[in-house]
Amino acid sequence: MTTVEDRKALIDEVLEAYPDKAKKLRAKHISVQEAEKADCGVKSNKKSVPGVMTTRGCAYAGAKGVVWGPVKDMIHISHGPVGCGYYSWSGRRNYYVGTTGVDSFGTMQFTSDFQERDIVFGGDKKLAKLIDELEDLFPLSQGTTIESECPVGLIGDDIEAVARAKAKETGKPVIPVRCEGFRGVSQSLGHHIANDTVRDWVLPKADDYRKLPEGFEPGPYDVNIIGDYNIGGDAWPSRLLLEEIGLRVISQFSGDGTFNEVVMTPLAKLNLIHCYRSMNYICRFMEEKYGIGWLEYNFFGPTQIAKSLRKIAAQFDETIQAKAEEVIAKYQPRMDAIAAKYRARLEGKKVMMMVGGLRPRHVVPAFTDLGMEVIGTGYEFGHGDDYKRTAEYVNEGTVIYDDISGYEFEEFAKELKPDLIAAGIKEKYVFQKMALPFRQMHSWDYSGPYHGYDGFEVFARDMDLAINNPTWGLINPPWQEA
Repeated sequence: MTTVEDRKALIDEVLEAYPDKAKKLRAKHISVQEAEKADCGVKSNKKSVPGVMTTRGCAYAGAKGVVWGPVKDMIHISHGPVGCGYYSWSGRRNYYVGTTGVDSFGTMQFTSDFQERDIVFGGDKKLAKLIDELEDLFPLSQGTTIESECPVGLIGDDIEAVARAKAKETGKPVIPVRCEGFRGVSQSLGHHIANDTVRDWVLPKADDYRKLPEGFEPGPYDVNIIGDYNIGGDAWPSRLLLEEIGLRVISQFSGDGTFNEVVMTPLAKLNLIHCYRSMNYICRFMEEKYGIGWLEYNFFGPTQIAKSLRKIAAQFDETIQAKAEEVIAKYQPRMDAIAAKYRARLEGKKVMMMVGGLRPRHVVPAFTDLGMEVIGTGYEFGHGDDYKRTAEYVNEGTVIYDDISGYEFEEFAKELKPDLIAAGIKEKYVFQKMALPFRQMHSWDYSGPYHGYDGFEVFARDMDLAINNPTWGLINPPWQEA
């Protein structure tokens, strides 16, 4: 199937399995990209259809697992039953530099372990005691966040009062994050809620909290990296690239970042946002409050790296612009050699993606640089502006899907016959059992980094290993068996 009409017919065929009401609802969330259209034309950020298996997470996952969790020198308390904290424990591979349990806590799990008595009598006193114990055990922590789980919202615990009291006692920030999982339709609201706590609980006291590095003076080339969570070490090559063109990164929020870096953000001249979906809210606020501009960049694949470096450099003077051109020219021969090496093995291979955040669009050019074609892509929790941004990345005829169900994804794969599925852990083993090569694109399948020039080489190697692994010759996908 290659035409827009054929793929629209495929969508109709797949949706025929649903009852009329569900079919009508889902039809609004799946479309085909048409030439010259600036929007993918799908509805998004709506409730999942009841009874349909969704890959989405919850508000707690967005606040704790994405925005606040990677801030390495703070303690992040999962306030509620143990399960939420346990299942979100160190699952995203947010790498950091530090001594775990001394000055860094990213891979540790802290929970108030709600029991029945806490539901009946409330958990405020338990939470206060827990913060006292953590202060005794980990005196070098730079503060605490309290991520509330569903039962806390249902019983009405006043975590804000506890936070204010404990912040006054300890002299450190204690930040309440009202991210109960039942809020909103996906983890996206959790991102927004966490951003709002930075706005309301952190930035108003930034001058009091901030500890300026010795000899620090604000400069004209100061930037923040916003929304890069350092999964598999992604933020490190990105930072090196920015520094190589002459910029000074004063904050990474939040991958491998510290609380002090969070309160350093108002001093920058520009916010460089990697994951637009999860952190655009605080960037927009800082633009209004402090006059700090922001732009979204993409460091996946050499084509987009060069484009983004030039876009970033254009915000500064000719010195930075000249250095950006030097850096691009320096790495281009190496990138050409890598692309040539792997194109011979990957040219023409077809990919279907379904991820969260920025990846359904940002990773497309990296596949294109390897001669591969993305024939389907979509977001777990995208909004309308995400799909508008996606239109410029995809080709005519690409199937676009929002909050795709397990059934829909499998049926599209059977008909479109991709050579690779790039999605999340929930989909991984389903498609591998269908004899389809798979890469886990939430945490890079225990690999990475994929950002920057160094990351592209890792990315190309991993795609080759996934598709050309000889084990796939031992089994056949469903359409070959038929």
